[in-house]
Amino acid sequence: MPKIAFLFPGQGAQAVGMGKEIYAHFNVAQTFFDAADQALDFDLNELVFNGPIETLSETAYTQPALVAVEVMLLKVLEEKGIKPDVLCGLSLGEYSALVAGGALDGIDAVKLVRARGQIMEAALPAGTTSMAAVLGMEVDTLQALLDLADGVVEIANYNTAKQLVIGGEKSAVLDATRLIKDAGIRKVIPLKTSGAFHTSLLKEAGQQLKTVLEKVEFKELVTPVVFNATAAYQDRPLVELMTAQISSPVLFEMSVKKMLADGVDTFIEVGPGAVLSGFLKRIDRQATVHHIHDLQSLEAVLKELV
Repeated sequence: MPKIAFLFPGQGAQAVGMGKEIYAHFNVAQTFFDAADQALDFDLNELVFNGPIETLSETAYTQPALVAVEVMLLKVLEEKGIKPDVLCGLSLGEYSALVAGGALDGIDAVKLVRARGQIMEAALPAGTTSMAAVLGMEVDTLQALLDLADGVVEIANYNTAKQLVIGGEKSAVLDATRLIKDAGIRKVIPLKTSGAFHTSLLKEAGQQLKTVLEKVEFKELVTPVVFNATAAYQDRPLVELMTAQISSPVLFEMSVKKMLADGVDTFIEVGPGAVLSGFLKRIDRQATVHHIHDLQSLEAVLKELV
C-alpha cells in the first residue's frame, strides 16, 4: 500500500473557475461550498466561478476562496475513500491541511483566513513590498547578498534547492535583485503577490492574527501535519505555530524531505494549479505525484488508488 501525503497549494494558485466542475458534479462539494458562501461577507460563488481575477487575486479574497476550493476537493476525496497518512500545505494551504487533519472545521477555516487575509493586506500596503523567485543560486550565497542590500529583504520560501523566494521592502528587493544579477544569476523573477509574505515585516500582523486564532476551536490532529515554519510535526500549540507561520519562511523542500524520510511515496496536490507537483518532481524524481483539480484528474487518481 502506498503511503500518501496530501499537499495543499497557497496564494498564487487561484484562478477564475477553479473547482467549478467538481462543484457541479458532487453534492458533498456543493453542500460545503454553499455553506462557505453563506458564512462569508461576499459572494464566494460568483467571485470564484466568474471572477474578475483582479478581485480574486486580492489577498483578503484570495485566501478564503482558495481554502474553500481546497476543502471542497478534500470533501470529495474523503467521500471516495482516499485518505492521507500525512499532510502539508504551502503557506495558506496549511489551513486546508489542518482541516484535513481534523484540527479545524472547514467553515471555521474559511472565516479564519478571510480575517487573516484582511490583516495581511492592511499590514502591507499596496506597492510598498514585493517578492521575487531566485533560480539557480545556493542559499548561503544568496543570504550573503541579501545582507548587503539596503533595507529589509529576506528569504521567504525554500521551495527547492534551485528555487528560493525573497521578499521585503520593494526598494530592498530591487537592490537585492541588482546584486544577484551582478553575481551572474539572470533568473530573478518578480512575483505577482500583493505583499512580502513570510518575512519579518509581518511580525506585528502575526500578533493581530493571534487574537483571532485564540477565538477558534482547534482540536487535536488525527492525521499528522508537517508544518511550514519548522519542517516538522506539531511540537507546540497550533495557535503558536500559525502565529509564527505568517512571518516565518516556508520550509517546503525540507518539509517534503521529512515526509520522504518517513516513508511517503505518493503525493497528491489538492487544489488549482500544479506548482507543488513541479516542486516535488525537482525534489525527488522517484516520488509518485498526482494533482486533483477537476473531474479528469480526480478520475485518474481514483483509477490509480481505489
